[in-house]
Parts: sequence; C-alpha cells; structure tokens
Amino acid sequence: MKLTKRLHSCVQVEKDGRTLVIDPGAFSERDAGLGADALLVTHEHPDHFDEGRLRAALDANPGAGLWTLASVAGRLAPAYPGRVHTVGHGDAFTAAGFEVQVHGELHAEIHPDMPRVTNVGYLVEGSLFHPGDALTVPGVPVDTLLLPVHAPWNKIAEVIDYVREVKPRNAIDIHDAYLADLARPVYDTVLGSLGGAPHSRLTAGDSADL
Repeated sequence: MKLTKRLHSCVQVEKDGRTLVIDPGAFSERDAGLGADALLVTHEHPDHFDEGRLRAALDANPGAGLWTLASVAGRLAPAYPGRVHTVGHGDAFTAAGFEVQVHGELHAEIHPDMPRVTNVGYLVEGSLFHPGDALTVPGVPVDTLLLPVHAPWNKIAEVIDYVREVKPRNAIDIHDAYLADLARPVYDTVLGSLGGAPHSRLTAGDSADL
C-alpha cells in the first residue's frame, strides 16, 4: 500500500489502483476526498467530518461509498442511497477492495463535563490503524499506527504509553494541525526515544510505502 499524508488527521491509501481516504475534515485540504473510491470517517467532529468535502467526493465518483458511524451516516444516507454504510465496533467489511476492521466506541475524554461522542478506528488490510480521536488499542498486531500526536484530549505521556501498548512496527503522526513547528523537534525526540517503536512524520502531500 501507499500512504499519503494530508493535512491534520486525513490520510489517503492506495492499492491496486484503488484509493481510500480517511477523515477528510475541515482542517484537511478542500480536495482531500476527491478521487476516493472509498471514504471512512471516524467521528462527527468537524476536523474529521466535513459534509461538503464528503458530498464533493461522492458526487465526483458515483461508484464511491462512505463507511462511518451512525451520527455521520444519518446526515448523508438520504442523498446517496445504497452508498453510505453504518459501521461500529467489531464490524468488518470490504471497501473498494480494502479489507477493514472497526475498533473502538468512544471519543477520548476532553473534560468530564463534556459528553463523549462515538468514535471508531479503522484497521486497513490488517496493517494500518487509524484510531480517530481515541487511544484505542485494537488488540491485534498493527504494522503502522497513525498516531494522534497532539489534541485537546491528550498529553504526551499518554501518547507515549499508547505506542508502547499497541507495539506497532512504526508510528506516523496524524492529528497535528494544532502542533506548532517550534514544538515538533521536542515531540519527535520524546516519542522516538520513549515510544518503543520507530516514529516518523510526513509533511502533507508526502507519501510512504507500507
């Protein structure tokens, strides 16, 4: 597979001429979902779910489908009958030739006074795991962990412990729009030295072969 980093938490995955895009939200490029054969959305927060971007992607490719949780699916299913699929923890499905397993149920806690929305993570081809906004441990081997490196709901100690618990072959940063360039070397050093797995980051638009 080929992984291309898009802005914030959005990634594009390519295999055998098919393209899968995860979380083309409001912080990602306006064209982040275009060209996708399959779209996955982890939860309803706008930095992960942008209705306009999803509609543009579905309109551009009449063969494309969307797999997501109920709160997002309900917004789009009426306009795209048969193309929007509701999924939850424990589900497994094939999207445009990609084998996907669903792990997780809740968004990480931001504050006890804030209700927690549903959040699911996606394990693609038994290899690449995107957890959305949660530190979900899928309980199966993970080759590449997409690591939510900086968010209102986490701190660096939790991110380090998450890498240690998942034990991926490598970890690549996502959820990084909030992280200032000044702080990047600090995060790189700490995660690389304490996480227990090779850690890297891609600039938006850069790719890596998995």
